[in-house]
Amino acid sequence: MTRAQRTRACISYLFAALLFWQAHATATAQTPTPIPPPSEQSADIPTELLEALQLYKQSQSLYEASKYAEALPPAERAFALSEKVLGADHPEVSVTMSHVALLYKMTGDYERAAALYQRALRIREKVYGAAHTEVATALNRLALVYLERGDYVEAEPLFQRALGIRERTSGADSPELSTLLNNLATLYVLRGDNERARPLLMRSLAIEERVLGADHLSVASTLNNLAELYKSEGELERAEPLLVRALDIRRKALGEEHTSTALTMNNLAALYHARGDIRRALPLTEKVLAIRERLFDREHPDVTTSVNNLGALYTLSGEYERAEQLYLRALAADEKRLGARHPSVVTGLTNLAALHIARGDGVRAVEFMERAEEGREHNLALNLFAGSERQKLAYLTTLGGETNAVVSLHANYAPRDARALKLALTTILRRKGRALDAMADQIAALRRRLAPEDKVFLEQLSAAQSRLSALVLGGTTEASGQERAASIRRLEAEIERLQDTISRRSAGFAVRAPSVTTASVQGLLGDDAALVEFVAYKPYDPKSMRADERFGALRYIAYVLRRQGEPLWVDLGAAREIDAGVVRLRDALKRPASKNFKEAARALDEAVMRPVRRLAGDARHLFISPDGALNLIPFAALVDEDGKYLLERYPVTYLTSGRDLLRLQSSAESSQPPLVIADPLFGTRGANAVAPERGAGVATRSADMGQMSFTQLPGTAEEALSLGSTLPGVRVLTREQATEAALKGISSPRVLHVATHGFFLPDVAASAAAAGARSGGAQANGENQPAARIENPLLRSGLALEGANRRQGVGGEDGILTALEVAALDLWGTKLVVLSACETGVGEVKNGEGVYGLRRALVLAGAEAQVMSLWQVSDEATRDLMVAYYKRLMKGEGRTEALRQVQLEMLRGGMQEQGGAERGVLGKQERRLQSDRSHPFYWAAFIQSGDWRAMQAPRTASR
Repeated sequence: MTRAQRTRACISYLFAALLFWQAHATATAQTPTPIPPPSEQSADIPTELLEALQLYKQSQSLYEASKYAEALPPAERAFALSEKVLGADHPEVSVTMSHVALLYKMTGDYERAAALYQRALRIREKVYGAAHTEVATALNRLALVYLERGDYVEAEPLFQRALGIRERTSGADSPELSTLLNNLATLYVLRGDNERARPLLMRSLAIEERVLGADHLSVASTLNNLAELYKSEGELERAEPLLVRALDIRRKALGEEHTSTALTMNNLAALYHARGDIRRALPLTEKVLAIRERLFDREHPDVTTSVNNLGALYTLSGEYERAEQLYLRALAADEKRLGARHPSVVTGLTNLAALHIARGDGVRAVEFMERAEEGREHNLALNLFAGSERQKLAYLTTLGGETNAVVSLHANYAPRDARALKLALTTILRRKGRALDAMADQIAALRRRLAPEDKVFLEQLSAAQSRLSALVLGGTTEASGQERAASIRRLEAEIERLQDTISRRSAGFAVRAPSVTTASVQGLLGDDAALVEFVAYKPYDPKSMRADERFGALRYIAYVLRRQGEPLWVDLGAAREIDAGVVRLRDALKRPASKNFKEAARALDEAVMRPVRRLAGDARHLFISPDGALNLIPFAALVDEDGKYLLERYPVTYLTSGRDLLRLQSSAESSQPPLVIADPLFGTRGANAVAPERGAGVATRSADMGQMSFTQLPGTAEEALSLGSTLPGVRVLTREQATEAALKGISSPRVLHVATHGFFLPDVAASAAAAGARSGGAQANGENQPAARIENPLLRSGLALEGANRRQGVGGEDGILTALEVAALDLWGTKLVVLSACETGVGEVKNGEGVYGLRRALVLAGAEAQVMSLWQVSDEATRDLMVAYYKRLMKGEGRTEALRQVQLEMLRGGMQEQGGAERGVLGKQERRLQSDRSHPFYWAAFIQSGDWRAMQAPRTASR
């Protein structure tokens, strides 16, 4: 062996030993003794490299003693020497490089840590290949830095890639695999995605206890993280024993003064804090702070976290001066080291706002909350640019308490402060319906570019959603219950993966959304328009000792914005009473024989709209963004103090949020002519299917929807015939052509009109009789069977098409188009979608996010405007309404105003019923009223949302 070969071999030997040392120390927090090289080879090693190795060992020893700041200078020197001798891209240099990066991370210098870890990753990928365990280690380290910085979207794919490498190379029971499972789960907990975190933590814990033993330090880490998951869900009783056990393990292995021990103490103190047990939380928090101040400098993020926690305890104790000093100290340090937008800085600002709310100083509270919300908006945009729709919603859920606090700050603590009002409204405009907006914008960005590979992903998503719909709603199959459940889970995971891929692919070329402010929305309102933003919120009390008692019972508030002047607002009162009024009104409107509909409409108007009208002044067009149960009523059917329907006073356009006005300023061109799909041949009913009977309280909830049956609707055939002569260039598909496959094959028709049965299945376990009428002419068999849960509301609403009764349509489809499948349609550039069917506008209501059903699906698909129904509708009356509506549209009337004028004609008796079948199920008493369409049952069911203007009109929010 030549001298050069001996030198290279010795260098590799030494660095391999150090790499083992570092990896072992990082995993176990214990210092093994590295194997020294053979003494006879030492003469072949450059002096500078030997010095670097000694410095490295010195730094590592200091690191193990938790003296991170002291460990940094020798580590930096060792790195510089090894880089000088071996070159910047030498594989062994990545050992000292990664050690310096680790120390940067431990001292809170995340930017420099990330830069070095990125270099180390590139070196290892080049040397070892993309699928090597050394690459997995480098990926994990870089992801952990992103996690500390709050860049969850950047961290997730790194963790996932590392996890994939470990699963292929390290075996199912390797400690390295367990560590990655734990780290990825931690990320999911921080993003509010406990659904994905829980199984990872349980799997990690099982591996560690089996392979490493119940008292291993890795077990303590997983117990700590599992406890944090339970704590985030309010399950403090389950979290406490896990933290106590983790603390015991770390104390025995590491001692009282170690940073890992202090972390578990901190989390246990936070649990006592959440319980309101200040007596136990305060001394433990003070102890953690003392330990961390001995280990780190005063500006270290761990120190400032403890300072913040201590300030929160003093706030609850009423020691406001001491709390404020601590909060300001932590804030100054965090802003200096982490930057103004870091999540820790945002938390500190929010804490200061809560402190000033508790002190009764609304002005100072608003100042701090304004700064917090700007940082939160930055982080929100960062974390919504990737992930599935469910993950986006999970992350937004973590901000729910903060949103409630912002609204409460205005409504309850600073009601006369104009800045507090503007802050509350701006926050609502930014967050309401945000997950829907983010997902819709990302799909639209991909459709705009539509490179071949983009089209593949969109097609794969559509196919996966169709398979899931067929599997969930298709009834019994030969597969066992466990096999079916496993298939559903696989498809759900595939859909989430594809949604995340689409989100990430669109990020590089998506059109940057305009800044959302009250002024930017205000500038889009016409002089005659008013935006009414309803908000369901829980009042916040910062003085409450227990975390689970800090938010009160749900209330409604309304904000009103005109083109000129400041925003106005009114607190409408308890949601419980208003929601009960919504139920009474819906029950009255859904039955044309009801006599009390005006009383119910007047009572709800008095509670909800009369206060709003006083603020709207002389506005003649209302843009209404409902929240909560208010999503399920037609505001046009409310009756004012003069006995007039709101229909007679205003055109009403529905929005998910006032932010929609910004999104609707951009428009795409349609690529196909109008399309009408109507009067499908549903096919022969199965032997056990039950046909609907007039007068029956038809229910549609069954275990699997497998026996639901649909009847023909004569009015839809006539509707299609009339629209065929009204819409220029229209393509009409009826009978055997009205297929699910045809609908899925569309590409941006100018108008899409579907006239058929619609349905919405409530997600409750109830007998069919108790479930109530939920679909247009659909009947479920097996009334006494308990209902199986279908958790995804987009799978519980949809449309019946050709072959629906047989569950077998043309092109291998099942004839049932769920809202989940509608969401995958290509409606980018479609000006109007009309679902001329029953209950297409209802769904599961989620506060702050609107209605989960066909409404949401159409926005995801890209439709500019939608017309949908809120209850079972009359077949003949609907036919006449739709024909009249399109005639007005073709004359150039706006989409909202055209619908209003037709409804006014029906209210005033200008359109008479001609008799015929019902799209809903009506009894004899109801049929006697067919000659009079003034009852809102006939005209109020359909609402218009989205773009209100004529098909081509200036982009201003007026009539």
